[in-house]
Amino acid sequence: MDNVKIHTRHGNEVTERFPELITNEIPKGLLLDGEAIISNDEGKPDFEEMLSRFQISSAKRIPIMSKIKPITFCAFDVVYYEGKNICHLPLTERKRLLNEVLPKDSRRITNALSIEGNGKALYELVKHQDLEGIVLKKKDSKYEVGTRSKNWVKVINYKYATVSIAGFRKSGFGWLLKFPDGTVAGIMELVPLEARKSVYALAKRLKVKETQDFVYFPNDSLICKVKYRALSKRGLLRLPSFLEFAI
Repeated sequence: MDNVKIHTRHGNEVTERFPELITNEIPKGLLLDGEAIISNDEGKPDFEEMLSRFQISSAKRIPIMSKIKPITFCAFDVVYYEGKNICHLPLTERKRLLNEVLPKDSRRITNALSIEGNGKALYELVKHQDLEGIVLKKKDSKYEVGTRSKNWVKVINYKYATVSIAGFRKSGFGWLLKFPDGTVAGIMELVPLEARKSVYALAKRLKVKETQDFVYFPNDSLICKVKYRALSKRGLLRLPSFLEFAI
């Protein structure tokens, strides 16, 4: 089992953090691409729980948490097979090999759902189940390392909200957002340059309140529409992205 290694998409090895994935079920010479998830009580991926597991580095806590909150690796592609690079093979052939090599009844290693055709119907089902989205891939597409392939398109199940811009962060860009009821909605960093300039220009004309970390606007008159992935367990917008200013 010493042949099993786990790396992040940035190439950092994190094998020791996920001992539940160290298994002899994976043949030697195989390199898989996929995503690690932790399922919640409804059987849906829990992003925050996965992030929490990933951040644990204590040698004492890791084996405990691997039993309390074990992760599952969902494989969706094969990069190396029997020690050979197979990126040049069409997706359909790589999927066939993936189905052959993955264990059929493992709780920790599984094959990501793959459906040929019926993309619209699948996306509607994903929306109904309030899942993150789907990825559309051309059947003959190659595996392109280190780049966003035009043959693969991620269709995200975005949510939308109208919020107020309560201020901005001084250190590193970020707008402080509030929901209509006045509760904090989170920090938004995905904002185009022109929109940023407009808010900074407004701040110069207003009598703002400043702290060590933030500049606050005096009221909630600056409203904008955003899209986001989901609400966190704290009720904050996850990865909000600016759409437009609202009246």
